[in-house]
Amino acid sequence: MRLYETNYAKLLPLLPRSDTVGDMLVYLVCDDVYQLEIIESTRYTTVITLGLLESEKVADYLAPLLTVRLYHDAKVAEVCAVQQISRLKPIYDYPNLRMHQKNEKHQVNLFLGDWLKHCLRHGLSKQSVC
Repeated sequence: MRLYETNYAKLLPLLPRSDTVGDMLVYLVCDDVYQLEIIESTRYTTVITLGLLESEKVADYLAPLLTVRLYHDAKVAEVCAVQQISRLKPIYDYPNLRMHQKNEKHQVNLFLGDWLKHCLRHGLSKQSVC
């Protein structure tokens, strides 16, 4: 749970000021362009997509794209989908047909934490796209 709580705390300063579906922010971090968009908003939850838009270092098909659900009442954030995986199971049998790791969901949430730390550490220059 601590990982989900720290991811929530790291995401809060990056969110648009309003909680309206369709709101977007674009961030420039180390010459890479990231986009954060609100795709669902209810009283207790917000769902966002967070992805790499432009990078000279990463091929388009390798660019990370995460769907993250923020639970405001519990103050936690968890990755719901990543790349082509639309639903992450808490635990996978191993081996499996798609070759997911046993703890794939945990690893993806660790990646989100590292990614957010990178974005916050390397000076964000943000522009509103709306």
